[in-house]
Amino acid sequence: MRADSFLWFVRLYKTRSLASTDIKSGRVTIDNLVIKSSRNLKIGDTIKIKHKGYYSRFVVLDFPKSRLGNALLENFIKITTPDEELEKKKILDLALKTNNNKGLGRPTKRDRRDLEGWY
Repeated sequence: MRADSFLWFVRLYKTRSLASTDIKSGRVTIDNLVIKSSRNLKIGDTIKIKHKGYYSRFVVLDFPKSRLGNALLENFIKITTPDEELEKKKILDLALKTNNNKGLGRPTKRDRRDLEGWY
C-alpha cells in the first residue's frame, strides 16, 4: 500500500494530499529513511512523523481497505512514541492554549452584530 494512502487511511492526516506534501518535505520517514509518497509499505515498518517541536512514531500492523474510524485504529497501527516526546506534545499544547488571547483586537462580524443591539 502507498505510504500517503496509508497515512490518510489511519487518520494520521486529514487529507491524502497533506500526507504527500509532508512526505515530500521530509517530515515523514520510514525506518529512518526519507521516502517518496508512492513507496509501498510493509507490515512491521516504523513510521516517524516530525511535528513542530516533537515527533511521533508508529508501527504498521496491517493494511486497511478503506479509511478507518478511530475505534479500529489499534488493529492497524501501534503507537511507539517515547514518553519524552508525548510530554513535549502536552507542553506545546498547553502553551498554545494559554497564548490564545481570545477577544483581543478587531471584533468579528458576529461580535459587531451583538454590539449593535447592546447600546
